[in-house]
Amino acid sequence: MSAWASCSSRGRALFMALAACVSLGASPSPPPEKVFLTLEEALALCFEGCEIAKEVVYLTDEQRAAAAKLSRVELEAKIVRPYVATKDGKRVGVAYVDVHRVRSLKESVLVVVDPAGKIARVELLSFAEPLEYVPKAQWWGQFVGKPLDDELALKRGIRGITGATLSARAAVDSARRVLALHKVLEDSKS
Repeated sequence: MSAWASCSSRGRALFMALAACVSLGASPSPPPEKVFLTLEEALALCFEGCEIAKEVVYLTDEQRAAAAKLSRVELEAKIVRPYVATKDGKRVGVAYVDVHRVRSLKESVLVVVDPAGKIARVELLSFAEPLEYVPKAQWWGQFVGKPLDDELALKRGIRGITGATLSARAAVDSARRVLALHKVLEDSKS
């Protein structure tokens, strides 16, 4: 009996579909991204009992250049949407969603900046790369309290992740980009 004849009809159909993709030059679609938290869930988690106002800021070329220089990271965004949290009339923090490429697929993180300009919290929203490269929650905890300085770097103030160097690098770049954008936006208000 041939290998083809021993395949189930479902197996033959799958083979034919893959063969059609190859012959047409198409590739099977990548697996969908894993969503860990929605934006609303993350904001509620980070700012319990707070009022949250979403702002929309259209960055000038000068602001983009200043943020890129401060962060030492590429900055593609032209629009920033800060989520400003207040409680009892006092500002308690500002959250930013940073969407970036890890290796070839995207990751979304929510970075919360406290009133002193330091990271208050980081929440992973979604991750499209293979799940074995997702940083553990305790790893993200090392960002808390970090300002935008030379220590906010791998092998300095941030430990790497064995086997997930690109994930760690993307996370550090994200944190640096958010802190730089926050500083530039705050400086432009004064």
